[in-house]
Amino acid sequence: MPAFSFEALDAQGQTRKGLMEADTAKAARSLLRAQALVPLAVELVQTGQSLDGSSASLSQRLFTRPVFSATGLSIWTRQIAGLVSSGLPLERALTALSEEADDERQRHLVAALRAEVNAGATFARALSQHPREFSDIYCAVIGAGEHSGNLGLVLERLADDLEERQALKAKLVGAALYPAIVTIVAIVIVLFLVGYVVPQVASVFAGTKRALPFLTVAMLGISAFVRSYGWMMLIASVLIAFGTRWALTIGHIREKFDAAWLNLPLVGKLARGYNAARFAGTLAMLAGAGVPILKALQAAAETLNNRALRADALEALVLVREGAPLASALAQKKRFPGLLSMFARLGEQTGQLPVMLQRAARQLSTEVQRRAMALATILEPLLIVGMGLIVMLIVLAVLLPIIQLNQFVK
Repeated sequence: MPAFSFEALDAQGQTRKGLMEADTAKAARSLLRAQALVPLAVELVQTGQSLDGSSASLSQRLFTRPVFSATGLSIWTRQIAGLVSSGLPLERALTALSEEADDERQRHLVAALRAEVNAGATFARALSQHPREFSDIYCAVIGAGEHSGNLGLVLERLADDLEERQALKAKLVGAALYPAIVTIVAIVIVLFLVGYVVPQVASVFAGTKRALPFLTVAMLGISAFVRSYGWMMLIASVLIAFGTRWALTIGHIREKFDAAWLNLPLVGKLARGYNAARFAGTLAMLAGAGVPILKALQAAAETLNNRALRADALEALVLVREGAPLASALAQKKRFPGLLSMFARLGEQTGQLPVMLQRAARQLSTEVQRRAMALATILEPLLIVGMGLIVMLIVLAVLLPIIQLNQFVK
């Protein structure tokens, strides 16, 4: 049964707004009149789909942000997990969340989910009707929880996984933020000094008809190049960036690039650990929810951003389908950390595979955070020292002619 948002007048002339379920808009107006309300507007609630049930248009996908942010989705999942775990029926839990939602789009989305559940659809199927908000993995986990009869427990695990993933991503972004800011500021300052300050100061000594120091001549040459070809360099950089991004949309080029990225000295280990932690966490959550191991492997592989690791995970899936143990299949793929296959082997031997995979995910996440903080700690002073050296060379290029002129006067 679809959901409708309405605006109506009550007996006192006050405007009332809300959501209700009805077969048609006409039936919704009839229900409002039965409640002594005068309907002003009745509209079908739509989220992720158009009024006729078709997919959202390209402009809607490009210019309309999702209802849930990553943080908002984890909070919403935690809320519904708490309500369901406390024994509240799913329909009443969705009703409560719809009434308490501050954002109108979120309220409409939850009302649409409640209407689909009331119409007889499973919760997972209702979620799958809104792919922009809920990923395939999210829906698969919910479906496994409904199938096993432990929806509340599965929702709790899903909320834990979303929160841990967000925490890891936030720490990585925080570790990279300061070096990125320092780098951008350094580039701006150097370009300003080279493109404006150096020519202004050096022009003073142009009339002395004396040979300028080599460092000053070199700096003037760099300055002239930047002023003459700076815009061309900027345009070329933008074109190269867009060209590279387009090239990475081609499957085999992206896979080769990602494989080369994993072989880099420092960031390669970070990328490998981050993807392995995400893979292990997703696999642990799906296996713990009762999803068959082959389907869980397929879904966990799709969460990997690195195409080379994703290809390895899919090859491991083929080995498992042929009868190989999960630990053995992962051990044959050297791009995955050995820690992952070790914990998988322990899990298979003890019969606690989800628990061991979750421990592997946590240990890998901790290692990634440690490496990221260590890398940021090293980069910060290196960037400051590097910027200081460049500024020192520019200052020397300006001061050397002054020193030379002073010696000539004496």
